[in-house]
Amino acid sequence: MKRINIFLTMLALFVGITACNDQLDVTNPNNQTTYDFGNTESELQEAIIACYNRIRLEGTFARVGYTMDAVRGDEVWNSSQQWYLDADNLNGPATFFMAEWPWRDLYHVVNRTNFVLSKVDAVEMSQDSYNEIAGQALFLRSLAYYQLTTYYQTAPLITDYADYADINTMYAANNTQDEILDQIEADFTSAMQMLPSKDEGGEWAGGRATSGAAAGYLARTLMFRHKFDAAYTVLKNIIAGNYGQYALTADYGDNFKEDTENNSESLFEVQFLDYGTGGTDEEWTPVNISSEATQGHAVESNYASQELGSWGDLAGSPWLYNLFKKENCTDGRLDPRLYWTLVTYEPEYNTYTGLKTDAYPNGDPRSNVVYQAEITATPLSNSSQGGVSIAKFTNARNNIYASITNGLHCGVNLRMMRYSDVLLRAAECENEINGPTQTAIDYINEVRNRVALEDLQLSDFPSADALFEQIANVERPKEFGCENGRGIDLLRWGFFYSSDRLNQITEHGYYLLDGTANTDELTAETASGSSYQYYYKGHEYFPIYQSTLDANPNLVGNSANNNEDNGPAFFEKGYTVRPVVDLD
Repeated sequence: MKRINIFLTMLALFVGITACNDQLDVTNPNNQTTYDFGNTESELQEAIIACYNRIRLEGTFARVGYTMDAVRGDEVWNSSQQWYLDADNLNGPATFFMAEWPWRDLYHVVNRTNFVLSKVDAVEMSQDSYNEIAGQALFLRSLAYYQLTTYYQTAPLITDYADYADINTMYAANNTQDEILDQIEADFTSAMQMLPSKDEGGEWAGGRATSGAAAGYLARTLMFRHKFDAAYTVLKNIIAGNYGQYALTADYGDNFKEDTENNSESLFEVQFLDYGTGGTDEEWTPVNISSEATQGHAVESNYASQELGSWGDLAGSPWLYNLFKKENCTDGRLDPRLYWTLVTYEPEYNTYTGLKTDAYPNGDPRSNVVYQAEITATPLSNSSQGGVSIAKFTNARNNIYASITNGLHCGVNLRMMRYSDVLLRAAECENEINGPTQTAIDYINEVRNRVALEDLQLSDFPSADALFEQIANVERPKEFGCENGRGIDLLRWGFFYSSDRLNQITEHGYYLLDGTANTDELTAETASGSSYQYYYKGHEYFPIYQSTLDANPNLVGNSANNNEDNGPAFFEKGYTVRPVVDLD
């Protein structure tokens, strides 16, 4: 009897253990892996949202990933003379800490989009759904690689998610810039053909990547490689409405407000939640993941006035300010783009408010109210060094709150590409292919008319060099001043490889460290310095961070790491640098 009881007890234990194992052998829905996730259409739709999330990190577009290119250009300078100094001076070592962040965060975008692309072919869905999912992944991956190659020149080109499973392929070597650009061209072309246009409405008109966004970035990529004929074809197709209907907004300022986001002019913008509508946690890096994220950006914290509460790091150049002041509207009033680009006290603004002006026939919004307070002098960009603060992608002019909350809180979407860029690029391509023509002038005048400037006349531009000068150093700076993209323009134009052009942007980059918001036109004698006076050859690109090189034995430094002159390679491709033309 005792033996039977022992046997039954052991049998019960065995059955109980087996039953427990069966119950425990289940998939935890909160701890899925890349192996068991992404096998349905709905899961891939979730994965695409996760890809968009990564373009809102500090190193992609939520702060330094956006502003580093602006400060590389000649319209912005580092007024704090601290955080961004190596990016401003273009001479930083591989230990320049800020150079790590865009590389790190952009590869998170690459990683996630590669995951989607590795899964989508095996999932049953309609052709439309396939095109939408794969097209968005291709667009976002190409956007990341476009930033990587225009920031770092060479980088590993990883397009197969399986490469992450093998240490021999995970630690990839650099690809050349041309290899990366080839892939970008192919992927933007595919995305352009696969994605719906914004005319589909819904989320396609509310922030998702569209055929128009892909077409716009394809044109940018082609122009970076001086493929003007191919770029012009794409740009004309955008203008014709082949990828959705686009038009300039009546008010230039509508491109820098919360309540006019995803408007008729926008080809692509990075989406942020309106101020105060998100959570309280700040997702600065890929590991700061929170369901209670603020979902805002910190560009305002760098661009706005420290005197009014920001970190006070970046200021608009005196050259840009005076460029605006050189030409008034048809009624003699100031160009409204000055108001929306830089925060300056202008006595004239007090006389404009509410009037029907040529730029604002329904009532002029301009005033000297900044963050809900009347100003009587230009607030300082940096409380110690001075400078003029930047209005774009802040709420300085929108006046929706009285004080700046530093960090990832600003809710103004970053407009990454606008229809005005399409028009001015079309003018540039027309000029490159056919010389100065009325067609090129008409494209430019459409942008100028929006802000009530006099039409340009073809007779004023006797050569392609002269019209290029107008586009590169008048029209584009006034339309896109202090936005991401100017540094990339300087690269593609070869301004770092011509002594005359380098001298020119050195003059544009003059600043004054006198603790005031001085807006005088500066010279070598009156300026404290220039953003380009200490420029090292090769540092028009940012160095690959040293710890990144140390972690990957197959990775090598770029021209900035090695102080290598990129001029000879630029000219070997048959590219040219247009000479400086005096337009005065």
